[in-house]
Amino acid sequence: MHVVVAIVGFRNAGDISQCLNALGASRHTDIEVVICENGGPEAFDLLVAKLPINLPGGQGVRAILAPKNLGYAGGVNVCLAETPQADAWWVLNPDTLPEPGALEGLVARLAQGDCDAVGCTVYLPNNRIQSYGGQWRPWSARTISLGLGEALDKPIDALAVERDQTYLNGASMLMSRRFVEAVGPMRQDYFLYCEEVEWCQRGLNRGMRLGFSAQGRVFHNQGSTTGAGGGLRQRARTPVYLSERNLILVTRDCFPRRLPAAALAALARLFVQYVRQGGSRQLVHGLAGWWAGLRGERGVPLWI
Repeated sequence: MHVVVAIVGFRNAGDISQCLNALGASRHTDIEVVICENGGPEAFDLLVAKLPINLPGGQGVRAILAPKNLGYAGGVNVCLAETPQADAWWVLNPDTLPEPGALEGLVARLAQGDCDAVGCTVYLPNNRIQSYGGQWRPWSARTISLGLGEALDKPIDALAVERDQTYLNGASMLMSRRFVEAVGPMRQDYFLYCEEVEWCQRGLNRGMRLGFSAQGRVFHNQGSTTGAGGGLRQRARTPVYLSERNLILVTRDCFPRRLPAAALAALARLFVQYVRQGGSRQLVHGLAGWWAGLRGERGVPLWI
């Protein structure tokens, strides 16, 4: 199975270089790497200067300069459009370090033929689970990360993950050609955050099935590019605003009849989440995003 590794960069050539070093040890070797740089010509030149022409196994690596900052989904879509020959695309965050057997496990699960996209274990620097996958709660416009906080060495019930998940962790997801052809590309008007939730929900609505590879593990240095890492009180304006806006947009796009109830539940969650931890500044940004979602605003925030 020929897999294109799709990476979206934004002025983080160092992260990408480390990710490529990890990819060089992949036990699944039928790959090529395509990177879409969203950060402008200067960032593109810096990235190209750091990139190898090939991985150690001879697999090709190439970078593409986006015409402007297209956001995460837009960058992924560039990678998809540039590689129509792929059997599958491994959408991989630039701030990840996949273990040598990660892609091998993902491909093996996809090859079983009873699913159309596959997720895996994504873990954080403290060796705790970020997620095995996610569950979307349409009545509350809320995402639940399956396995969040569990120890990395805890046994995984893969069947339970596949039963419960309704979206894949966007830091690492293997999307088959069948999925992309049936569902289409990611929604670029989300710009950043929740695009993988909407993509998977759209896929489920069109009969696609989500799998999970218990053998696949990917380290994620979460938020190194976007400022979303750290505690709630340290979160920057953009991730807070876009996360809350796009949670509402997923509801509008996939479950419109549930929007009134979901919006009220999301509003209550916002106050509980940020007031409890003293994040008054983040609450203001979150409320602005919530209101923007209700108004149906999309695309790039004006301050970016």
